[in-house]
Amino acid sequence: MLKYKTSLKKTLAIGMSAIVLMVLVAGCSGAKNTPEQTNKPPQNTNQGANQGEPATGGTFVYGRPASVTSFDLHNQITANNAFAIDKVFESLVTFDSDGKITDWLAKSHSISEDGLTYTFVLRDGLKFSNGTDVKAEDAVFSINRHLKVGGPLAIAAKIEEVKAEDEHTLVIKLKEPYTPFISELSNFSNGIIPNNFGGASEEEFFKKPIGTGPFVVEKWDPAGDVTFAKNTNYWQEGKPYIDKLVYKLIQDDSQAINQLKAGEVDAIESLALQNANEIKKGPETTVVTNGSWVTEQLFFNTLDKHFSDVHVRRALALAVNRDGLTNALTFGYAKTANSLLPTAIPYNANDTVKPLNFDVTAAKEELAESGFPNGFSTKLLVASGNSTRAQEAQIIQAAGKEIGINIEIESIELATFRERFFAYDFSIMLNSGQADSPDANSIIAFQTDPEGFSKSYWTHYTNDEVTKLLREGQKTLDGDGRAAVYGKLLQILADEVPYIPLFYPDILKGVRSSVEGLVVLPNGSLRLEDVRLQK
Repeated sequence: MLKYKTSLKKTLAIGMSAIVLMVLVAGCSGAKNTPEQTNKPPQNTNQGANQGEPATGGTFVYGRPASVTSFDLHNQITANNAFAIDKVFESLVTFDSDGKITDWLAKSHSISEDGLTYTFVLRDGLKFSNGTDVKAEDAVFSINRHLKVGGPLAIAAKIEEVKAEDEHTLVIKLKEPYTPFISELSNFSNGIIPNNFGGASEEEFFKKPIGTGPFVVEKWDPAGDVTFAKNTNYWQEGKPYIDKLVYKLIQDDSQAINQLKAGEVDAIESLALQNANEIKKGPETTVVTNGSWVTEQLFFNTLDKHFSDVHVRRALALAVNRDGLTNALTFGYAKTANSLLPTAIPYNANDTVKPLNFDVTAAKEELAESGFPNGFSTKLLVASGNSTRAQEAQIIQAAGKEIGINIEIESIELATFRERFFAYDFSIMLNSGQADSPDANSIIAFQTDPEGFSKSYWTHYTNDEVTKLLREGQKTLDGDGRAAVYGKLLQILADEVPYIPLFYPDILKGVRSSVEGLVVLPNGSLRLEDVRLQK
């Protein structure tokens, strides 16, 4: 760490053009669900190349920076809960590690030519974790409950009817076409739960949830760890291979690194780039990566008097050297973000959108056109315990100072950080935007709809033309027409910058070399049903 601090100090001294922050989750190496190449012997590949068949059983311990506070799939969105919910509940369709939609609880599905009728046929022999049969009526109840609750990932399609034609066949009819619908059904929020909560109250059900996933909740501390047990009624015969899964709360990333190296955890969720080489070259550790649906961003609260002014937002966007940010310290593990959408999502327009590139002179001119030509003071909210975001904040602070915006960094613990931005109690903040399904609408709707759950990702950004294009993109069939719609929308966002897209990272997980079969998904979650632990 001392060596890194010296390097950062030198970088700051030679100017913003050479400044880059380290990514939280690594970048554009192109490796997907394979360990980073190292000089390790073949047995440390995490790809099943070990001599002999690894044993089944055992406990997989996963270090995570935030605790699981709820299993209510229709009322949650943050990763701490989403990536626990998806271990218990599963959807009719899902996405694989490449982001391709595939049948899951449904053995098949079909969509009518007019795009209005979706038919799903359930797999034979499906059971919930308590041993009861999964029927189409359970899916009807689940979708209707989601429609009633709404929640942060509300079903946006205008649904006319949800019905069970028989015990294995579900039919959903829409009032009008909605292109992202099949993709959105792969969200964790569209998991299938028992009809009428299996006879329990809502409150009791979500304390001890029953689903079809590979794991069931055995012990849960909402302020600490979660222990999952193997679902003995899982529909994939013989899986999961491990007996238990533990989500261990480790709020500091350096502590997580130390516990991984010591073998106290089998993998860690958050691995900063400055630790990647150390972990992938370690004698008993490796790194597993995948492309991501994540965009690291600087968010503006447009209800704030300063950042309601588009010229202020544009000025700070011009003051931040995103290319320098991405090139100098990420070692090729991230790509500069020109548009809101990650390059792994269709219609991202990253190569065609014209962003506000680094230009300090233009930044000062833009600020001069604002209501605050002489500059001002403000605060940047950032979650503590994350060294990457801390460095990011320092870089943004330096960029602001260069044009007369004095930024005080306010670092607070993660749970409070979330409470603050949920309540619009911030001026600017560092966070990431992430798709929950492999469709452009997944991020665009969440970050541009002023009437949606998040009010444009808690920025309250409102633009009538953007809203119009958002709705148009939802109804337009995939192809050149839809690409054109999103191209226009993304250019408006690049011009008005309610948030500054900084970079697109790959997912990066630190893993013990004794772990095999780990699958990293592009949303940052893991598939764990194939995990085996070497003895």
